[in-house]
Amino acid sequence: MLASFNCIRVPTHNPMLLLRSVPRLFVVRRFHPSSIQSERVKDTSIPAPTATSCVSFFGQWPEEDRTSFTLDMRVLERFIDEQEENSLLEEIEPYLKRLRYEFDHWDDAIHGYRETERKHWYPANRAILDRIVSIAFDGTAMPYVHVLDLAEEGVIKPHVDSVRYCGNTIAGVSLLSDSVMRLVRTNDEEQTNAEYRQIFSQERHNKYWADILLPRRSLYVMRHTARYKFTHEILPGNESLFRDKLIKKTRRISIICRNDP
Repeated sequence: MLASFNCIRVPTHNPMLLLRSVPRLFVVRRFHPSSIQSERVKDTSIPAPTATSCVSFFGQWPEEDRTSFTLDMRVLERFIDEQEENSLLEEIEPYLKRLRYEFDHWDDAIHGYRETERKHWYPANRAILDRIVSIAFDGTAMPYVHVLDLAEEGVIKPHVDSVRYCGNTIAGVSLLSDSVMRLVRTNDEEQTNAEYRQIFSQERHNKYWADILLPRRSLYVMRHTARYKFTHEILPGNESLFRDKLIKKTRRISIICRNDP
């Protein structure tokens, strides 16, 4: 079963126009992942933005799960322009170049990466981050921003984020490369099972999942059920297919904002 979901294409030259282009779909609330609740208020006065297909669904999705997923996983294409991308890179590259790529991660989730966190940013880049916070977090996010540099041969394996380190929403800008993110429906038992990463390959016929195209310079916003009821991963270069087309994944840097647990 294959279907499409619309990503949002927004202008970047006018921040106020950007904010008007994105529907206010969510009210953030604290919750326990085992009993996820979310309140969504849609402003129907906001015109529908121009859309392109960024998500493909596979398997037999229950209608309730598909509805909540399409609200909780959003992609905003062309969120920043080339000049803004270069501005972000100019700030973070000098520090990243001093780090070595790592191939061991504390929970074996990432290979071929280097990372840092930054609290203070140049004013122009702070303005970009403020746009993310306004759109994804209703104005409040953690002060430290996560910078994750994934080598061309690097991979982010299927995992469910820990509830200890951030809240119900993450939002990331993709720099330097397109990539494909896969989210596979899981359950609490699988999340605590040391072998849950193999379950998808062993029982693929019983699973349903979505592949998300993350274009270069886009912003993804992942909330609620998409955060805690699905594993997510960045596909390696040789598996990075979207609608049967190979998406060339090179070195990818993501600038990730989070809210408090």
